[in-house]
Amino acid sequence: MSMRVPGREEARTRAVVGVVAELWRYPVKSMLGEQCGQVVMEDRGLAGDRLYAVRDGAGKFGSGKNTRRFRRIGGLPGFRARYDGIIPVVTFPGGQQVRGDDPLADEHLQRALRRADVGLAREVGVSHFDQAPLHLITDASLSWVAAAVPDVQVDARRVRPNLVLRTGSSAALIEDSWVGRTARIGGSAVVKFTHRTERCVMINNAQDGLAHSSQILRAVAEENDLMLGIYAKVIRPGTVRLGDEMLLMDGLLK
Repeated sequence: MSMRVPGREEARTRAVVGVVAELWRYPVKSMLGEQCGQVVMEDRGLAGDRLYAVRDGAGKFGSGKNTRRFRRIGGLPGFRARYDGIIPVVTFPGGQQVRGDDPLADEHLQRALRRADVGLAREVGVSHFDQAPLHLITDASLSWVAAAVPDVQVDARRVRPNLVLRTGSSAALIEDSWVGRTARIGGSAVVKFTHRTERCVMINNAQDGLAHSSQILRAVAEENDLMLGIYAKVIRPGTVRLGDEMLLMDGLLK
């Protein structure tokens, strides 16, 4: 009795784990970002992602936490950033818009943040990324969190991913099993998943219509050791679009 060997197309179908449902880019670190229909994935990550940051007088970058590179600057999630070509445009909490090439941009930031030592800075040498160039989460995992805290509004904005992957009937937290594996997204971009994403209090923060809630971090801590989502690095650059398939490679595809 002979054993049927799966064909190339069947192997490819079985390797598809989902499609890109949301693409997010954050021109200025710790500010709200913009959704994209397509974006170039470079060696550094999504083109322009966190390329800018609010830097203080000590050279630290504005964040939601204090570390060797970062300094907690309250209020940054109340700002939104997008690109006009290659220029970041920041929308302030009151609705005022300031371009990054405006000579008075730093003065506007200083007044809004009530800090005289801050300014908008482009990345040079020291990375603005916390852990890795790319952050991905599945819609199944977001739904799992939402079910764990039914009284709280939960969506992708809580976790600031670059990609939200729609995985259909796949189990929640399936991305936990992808650490160490490679995947192709769309026609050419290839990434390698490096480690799971450890959450912090920022996941609880109020922002853009989402109320503050300590329940979210508590649920993730109790059910999955503070882990939610996965980090990756770019192995091969390429353009990624909404609706692109993601295929786990593992030797099946070249």
